[in-house]
Amino acid sequence: FSSSFIVHHHIIKKRNRRKMSATTAAPKPPKKKKRTLAIGFEGSANKIGVGIVTSDGTILSNKRRTYCAPTGSGFLPRETANHHKKVLLDLTEDALREAFKTTTSGSFSLKDLGEEIDVICFTKGPGMGACLIVVALVVRTLGQIWNKPIQTVNHCIAHIEMGRLVTKAKNPVVLYASGGNTQVIAYNDNRYRIFGETIDIAVGNALDRFARCLELSNDPAPGYNIEQLAKEGKTFVEFPYNCKGMDINVGGILTNAEEKVAAMKSNKNNSSSSSNGTVTKADLAMSFQETVFAMLIEVTERAMAHCDANDVLIVGGVGCNLRLQEMMDTMAKERGGKLYAMDERYCIDNGAMIAYTGLIEYLANGSVGVPLEQTTCTQRFRTDEVFVKWRNLEEEEEENKEGEE
Repeated sequence: FSSSFIVHHHIIKKRNRRKMSATTAAPKPPKKKKRTLAIGFEGSANKIGVGIVTSDGTILSNKRRTYCAPTGSGFLPRETANHHKKVLLDLTEDALREAFKTTTSGSFSLKDLGEEIDVICFTKGPGMGACLIVVALVVRTLGQIWNKPIQTVNHCIAHIEMGRLVTKAKNPVVLYASGGNTQVIAYNDNRYRIFGETIDIAVGNALDRFARCLELSNDPAPGYNIEQLAKEGKTFVEFPYNCKGMDINVGGILTNAEEKVAAMKSNKNNSSSSSNGTVTKADLAMSFQETVFAMLIEVTERAMAHCDANDVLIVGGVGCNLRLQEMMDTMAKERGGKLYAMDERYCIDNGAMIAYTGLIEYLANGSVGVPLEQTTCTQRFRTDEVFVKWRNLEEEEEENKEGEE
């Protein structure tokens, strides 16, 4: 054979070996499924928040800022909305930087980092109209810039789902107490059902207004300052106790408290006289808090008895109050149950709760967002208006796991 034939023969053999080794090599492992990422915008009241979460519940960032009104006044819609306008874009940048570990200012691009987001979520309501509109406008703009779907979120349900995520509670009765809402809730048949609520003003609103009567600061929050002052109280002062079946009435207690504070201010020592002796601001703060919280415990326990449930979850800004948690924990333990509660990171309004709730709703709907014309906001949006499809999917997954075991 010629030398050229022999060389050609060896080349063919080498090629065949390569083909055989390629076909017999171990198959490459399948690519890891990409986690779905959501960015959430919360701005229903005086808190403005932006959070980024993944579909497995990992919180990548949760940035928040608060508008604090001057001492003696509440936060008004126009001033609060103007605050949100000034800080929202910077807050969005901070959240994206933290989530994607971008620290160099020169390398930051709002558009580029937006490519990592799969869905944009925002609070549709309930809340203050002016504040909700600011957030909705920013979200609609980002949706166009990033070409991403948008998911609207019920603020109240976002509190519940964040509580379930953080505490790992399965199916508790929920006490939702905040500045704008006070409700006792339980899940049934694809809805979060409201078993009881305030029939006038929310508990958080009452605490804030009472703090103004006592001339307490709004920084960091009037309710928090009431809680701290109440720790110094020693003498219990009787207030009206208004439970109306499953509902509560707080307005009358607040009016009575304002009268007591007015009587106190008429004296020079910032104290007043009662049948129990001298009463201080701290005594009034402690008594007001104890009375209102006792009403919340009563209606919550009644709902738990009705639902044959022993576990309870507290959500909303008032849920940060350690005294409320202590009282609820005592009641739950007496029933052989457990209290699930959170700290201020997740109890208070935040963007992560909107991102997570919007994400699970988005995935439950087949990864389809809301049409642009429906990305509006509303000041009134009841908790039981939302069809909670994702809870059915959770139950199916748990049943499948039990079947495999």
